[in-house]
Amino acid sequence: MVGQLCNYWWVFVLLGICAGVLSGTLGLGAGTIVVPALVLLCGFGQKSAQGTALAVMVPMALVGALWYWRNPEVKMNAAVIGLIICGALAGALFGAELASRLPSHILRKMFAIFLIIVAVRMFMGTSRPKKAYPGDSVTAKKEINLVEPEGVDNEAGKQ
Repeated sequence: MVGQLCNYWWVFVLLGICAGVLSGTLGLGAGTIVVPALVLLCGFGQKSAQGTALAVMVPMALVGALWYWRNPEVKMNAAVIGLIICGALAGALFGAELASRLPSHILRKMFAIFLIIVAVRMFMGTSRPKKAYPGDSVTAKKEINLVEPEGVDNEAGKQ
């Protein structure tokens, strides 16, 4: 594998560019592009490809996330991000341990099935967002609901 690097280093740079463009544009993780490319095009083993994709994901995701964060049209909730990170860290530890115990051919099939399910769901899903009602969203819970005394209707007094 290291011997290939000297002659075909540009393949890895091109793969990084493709992964970065697709990640930044579509929000894809490195695994959706990097893992199949390393396995199918570069001859990496499934576990080596997955480990490489995870290592690549961190800097790529940080740059993309910071770019989105700077965009005033994009609403990102730091509390939601923090909670997902907490879960993702625990899940990554469990997942890496599970992957180390599973045979590579099983991991490859699980990966392919996951991509197929996601692709079908995305393709068949509605392109229209569901109509949101105030209070339906977890992130919409910014307001503090105060209990009003009986008989007081604040909405009626507003004209």
